Amino acid sequence: MPDSVGAQTVRLSINPKSTSLINDLQMQVYEHLSPDRFPIRFAVTNSQYGHWHCELGISFGSDLTDSIFTFHQRQYEDTNSFNVVMLIPTGIGSSIGGHAGDATPAAAILSTVCDTLITHPNVLNASDIIQIPTNTLYVEGSLVSQLMMGNIGLRRVRSNRILVLVQSHDDDYFTTAAINSVNAARASYGLDASIVELDNRFRMTSEYAPDGHASGQIEGMDYIYSILDERLGDYDAVAVTSVVDVPIDLQELYYRGGRDIVNPWGGVEALLTHSISLRYGIPSAHAPMLESRSVSEADFGIVDPRMAAEVISLAFLQCVLRGLQRSPAVVPVSKDPRGVHLQSTNVSCLVIPDGCIGLPTLAALINEVPVIAVKGNTNRMRNNLESLPWKGSRFFRVENYLEAAGVIAALRAGIAPWSVLRPVAPIAIHQPVDTQHTALAVPHDRTASHQEIHDDHPH
Repeated sequence: MPDSVGAQTVRLSINPKSTSLINDLQMQVYEHLSPDRFPIRFAVTNSQYGHWHCELGISFGSDLTDSIFTFHQRQYEDTNSFNVVMLIPTGIGSSIGGHAGDATPAAAILSTVCDTLITHPNVLNASDIIQIPTNTLYVEGSLVSQLMMGNIGLRRVRSNRILVLVQSHDDDYFTTAAINSVNAARASYGLDASIVELDNRFRMTSEYAPDGHASGQIEGMDYIYSILDERLGDYDAVAVTSVVDVPIDLQELYYRGGRDIVNPWGGVEALLTHSISLRYGIPSAHAPMLESRSVSEADFGIVDPRMAAEVISLAFLQCVLRGLQRSPAVVPVSKDPRGVHLQSTNVSCLVIPDGCIGLPTLAALINEVPVIAVKGNTNRMRNNLESLPWKGSRFFRVENYLEAAGVIAALRAGIAPWSVLRPVAPIAIHQPVDTQHTALAVPHDRTASHQEIHDDHPH
């Protein structure tokens, strides 16, 4: 059977307070999979009463060297610098970052209050527009997850050699547009790139999961792997541009502001880049091709500003090329620790939309990395992050990314964020428990597990 990629939903019985939480997840996930299926993406979409409803990206027929659930708990935090990971998962309908580069302003703000911001293409890509803050690392999503899980480190580079896989379109107009985009990058900002043209053995189809998240199916991954295997050593990063099959009526509904329509392209694009980056340990990104001239010539009018970058683009490719040009190299920390500039011990804080539980969130929970959840970035994930067993003041819920920047600034300065708000709650005083006699009543410490940052109350 040719290698392919798809999705699967599973329901797990999970105790979030388990001392082996990630291992428990791995065991239950694999119990739901046949021997020829391997998870490449994991997200908890709804959690309640000990039951976690999860979406898996699945590789069919092609094993990965290591499980995505492999976890190396960090033994210490390196405090010589303050580095923030900013994640906005693809395909979950985020109000900020769920469209075309519309989380870039938020990323730019966060980058000013840390030494290094680590984020992923979904946050910054805006078709043929991209603005990457100077201290920001553009890292494929599955690699950010593996960084948080303690499996890889990142090494800064001056530039990458990019292999661009361009699908041969039925209409040469679009293939030519992609090639012209690569040539424009070579001439205008010195991109080092080569092109391989793909035939019709490769196909991407957008789909929606039962809960409305964007997902999809990919056929012909063995064909992609054969090209990459043949050219190993000739490239440092991979860009793919190809058609994603999305019905035109759905595209029109999306661009014209259809209620609750999740961007249909991002989910299947994530499955592709996860497959490539996990298998080869390299940066990768995807840019969709327009299906036909009727789509490119469609008049969607003045669209939502978050979508505007898409309707003014023809090739959608420049953001990918520019982002991959200096995307950091991936270093397995167990093999070459001297070449690692940033690893899990260097992560100071994780910023996510509220409600998002994936491997980065769970790794942060166990490693006691502070997590900031942004309520204002609404999305389709239905999880109560407050219910997780946070240790000490490690969880902060804020209204927006402006508040998130303030919390980061406080953490970087070593200041408890609530201390700059008024009123300041009295300190909780606990009485020692006499285990040989009747236990004394112990006051409830409201600051023990989490903090919600509001102007009217520090907790």
